[in-house]
Parts: sequence; structure tokens; C-alpha cells
Amino acid sequence: MSRISRPVWLLGWSSLFTDAATEMIYPVLPVYLSRVLGASAFSLGLIEGVAEAVNSLLKVASGWASDRWTRRKPIVIAGYALSSAARPLIAFTTTWPQVLLIRALDRTGKGIRGAPRDVMLARFATSATRGRVFGFHRAMDHTGAILGPLIATAILFFAPGNYRLLFMLTLIPGAIAVALLFLVPEPDAPGPPRGTQPTNTDVGRVPQNVGRVPLRAETGGPAKLQPAERFPRRLLAFLAVLLVFSLGNSADAFLLLRLSDVLGSATYIPLLWAGLHVVKASLSTWGGALSDRLGRKQVIVFGWAIYAVVYMGFAMARDAWTLIAWFLVYGSYFAFTEGAEKALVADLTPAGRQGMAFGLYNATLGVGALAASVAFGFLYERFGAATAFGTGSALAACAALLLACIETPRSRDAMIVGSDA
Repeated sequence: MSRISRPVWLLGWSSLFTDAATEMIYPVLPVYLSRVLGASAFSLGLIEGVAEAVNSLLKVASGWASDRWTRRKPIVIAGYALSSAARPLIAFTTTWPQVLLIRALDRTGKGIRGAPRDVMLARFATSATRGRVFGFHRAMDHTGAILGPLIATAILFFAPGNYRLLFMLTLIPGAIAVALLFLVPEPDAPGPPRGTQPTNTDVGRVPQNVGRVPLRAETGGPAKLQPAERFPRRLLAFLAVLLVFSLGNSADAFLLLRLSDVLGSATYIPLLWAGLHVVKASLSTWGGALSDRLGRKQVIVFGWAIYAVVYMGFAMARDAWTLIAWFLVYGSYFAFTEGAEKALVADLTPAGRQGMAFGLYNATLGVGALAASVAFGFLYERFGAATAFGTGSALAACAALLLACIETPRSRDAMIVGSDA
């Protein structure tokens, strides 16, 4: 099996520290909002929906820019730096709209860095290893998300209820994440023409100009896209189905809110959140690699089916232990879908348009997240948890059936997509 290369490791470590900082805050944020600031479930949905929508929509702009600029690393560094600076400001909030503003600023940084970073990862891989590389990167994310709640639990153990101290300390892992990015090389070496098989065997070694297109014409203006480099219909069909799924994919904060309601306390919520990410981290690299062997669509459909079953479980369960079991099963949904979805986007997109494609992919997730979280918060408050989770389950099941009907290439046949099949 090909090894993971140094640039991919560095991007992975940077994501690990960033997620550690983020997840120090996220599992206690619903409790902080509801019990300290007096926010409602609808306010929580609005905060998380707007934050994720800002994040995802900005990935369109950053993806567009990354397709036209030869250097992507400065964009990635700027995005990580903005999030790292914004996160600790939650310590100074006194109302939930202030949290909304800071969460939006934090997600702005994520939106700026997301698409160009994903393009860098795609360039550090071959078509036969994309799933594994993206899966590995998600595994590093989730490892950071294990450490973050554990650190938060330790801080709150020694300083009970001192959420503001916890928020301030996120500055440390955020600074480490930014520093690591300066060691990542820019994947811009020239090489073989489109359609040839890369000869390197290391996952993440920069393929020699795989899929590169001229960024500027001889006159210095932007190079015109050839018809073969426009977005294929199958990519657009996948994004349409993804939107259906996203409309039922509300913020995970509602799962934590449901758990805290049943448990009657937030004491163990960070530990449960860490346990969820143990499942994610353990399975994500394997799940991404599975999509390299079996095909992206099959693995994604299975993951979405797991999501539907888990949400139905949350709709029906009443005791804490059953909810905890479903919560841990929920981690496998991420393992089967996160790496495979991004790899499928890369498979279906001409190499010179991958930045914009990743931006559209994340914008689809963001628009869906905004609508899903606001609607979920309304349903949760007005009709109860069972109705809200049942609606999410039905939309996920519908999306899985629709995706099964779309024709997609097997990963080994998707060297570089240059035409609309």
C-alpha cells in the first residue's frame, strides 16, 4: 500500500490542531448558548445554519480564485489564520447574536481555505488514491476532534463552568495549525499531458502537472475554458442530489442538545463528542480507500442510509443509553461519505476546474445546512424532537435512492474527466 506523503501529513496535522481548537468549543456551545446566554433552539439552529452557509458559499469564491492563481497556499494560510483569531472572541460574548457574528467569522476562514486546500490534496494524489488521501485527511480532522473535547473536559473539570477560559485557550492549537502550513510545498510542478498515468507510487507526492491547464494566455489574460473543461452533467446531477440530502442534514449541535436533554446534564457531552470522533478517525481512511475499490457511489449511498437510520433512531429512542449507541453509530456515516464525496467531485471534474467544483460542492452543503438547521430548530421547538429527526431521516433516505439512480464512473476509470459522459 502506498504511503502517505509529507505534504499530506502536514496538511493533516494542521487540520488536526484546527479541529482540536474548534471541538474544544463546539460540544459545549449549545449549553453555553441555552444556559448562559438564554438562547432558544431556534437561535441555535440559526447560528449554526448561518455559520455553515457562510463557510460553504465562500468556498465558491475561494475555489474560483484557486483555479486562476498559481499559488494556493497563501489563501489556505489566510483562512486558517482568520479562524484561529476569531474563535477565542466567543469568550467576550454576552448575547447570542454576538456568537452568531463570531461563528460566521470563524466559518469565513474555513470557507476561504477549504476549496484551495482540497485542490492541493487532489494534486498530491492520483485518481487511484484520491479516496484514501481525502479519507486520511478527514481522519486527521477527526483525531483533532477527539483531542478537543478531552481538553475541554479537563479544563472544565478544574474550572467548572468557566466556558470563557476554555474559549480563550483555543488560541494555542490554532496558532500551531497556522505555523505548520508554512512547511507545505506548493503543488505546481510541470509534467505529463492529460490522460497519462502518473508514475509516482507515493500517495501525496506531487504528480507532475497532472490535470494542469494554462492559467493565463500568452497575452496575460485568463485562459478560456475549452468545452471539455466545463462541468459535466453527472457532476451537476450529483450536486442536485446532494442538496436533497443536505436539506435533512441539520447541525450536529441538535444531536448534542437532544443528548443533554435526556442526560439532564452537559458534564459528559464533550466525552461523547470525543467518542464520536474516535469512530470517525478510526474508519475514515478505510472508508475513503473502500471507495477507491468499490466505487464512490456505492459507498456514499451506504453512508447516507446509515444517516437515515440513525436519525430515525433519534426520533424514536427515549432512554439515554439507546441514544448514546445511535450517536456512536452516527460516526460511521462520516467515514463512508466525507472522503468518498470529495473524491467523486474530483473524479467528475476537469482538473482545471476542480477548485470551482469543490466550491460548488461546499456551497451546496452550506445552503442545505442553513435551510436544514433553521427548519430543524423550528420543528424541534414547535413539534418536538421526534418530528425534527424523522424529517431528516426521510430526506436522507430519499437522497440515497436518487443517488443510486445516477450513473457515475468507477474510481479506476476516472483518471481525469475531460468530457461530459
